[in-house]
Amino acid sequence: MRKHETVELTNMCMVYDDNGNILVQNKKSKVWGGITFPGGHIKKKESFVESVIREVKEETGLDIKSPIICGIKQFELEKNIRYIVVFYKTNKFSGTLKSSKEGEVFWVKAKDLLNYPLARDFDDMFKIFTDDSLQEFQWAFENGEWIKKIY
Repeated sequence: MRKHETVELTNMCMVYDDNGNILVQNKKSKVWGGITFPGGHIKKKESFVESVIREVKEETGLDIKSPIICGIKQFELEKNIRYIVVFYKTNKFSGTLKSSKEGEVFWVKAKDLLNYPLARDFDDMFKIFTDDSLQEFQWAFENGEWIKKIY
């Protein structure tokens, strides 16, 4: 039995300030559009931290520092391919906010997030970012149906 599998690695980062604001992105994607946090793919041989710093810069114009891993999301993308999103958060940033081709970026009050048109499952993902007792969001295919698991 093989002890490894094919994975697609990605990241996502909640940038926040000390006034209750979070930076969101209105993704333009037809596959996964709506309000979410910036992030993207981890390139081959790229460090995880360097990848999230790069992705936030590309999508928001901001330079982040000291991103902290705060959770993970995983699901089976295709047969035998696991899709993993490493969640980060930071309140250390500088630069000028600038939207990208990925979508418009703007600040919202964290308490108002659920009033926006969120990307699919983003309400559950947000729980992982904000509740220190939670670490993982998983979609698992069991007994012929998809089951959402939050740990």
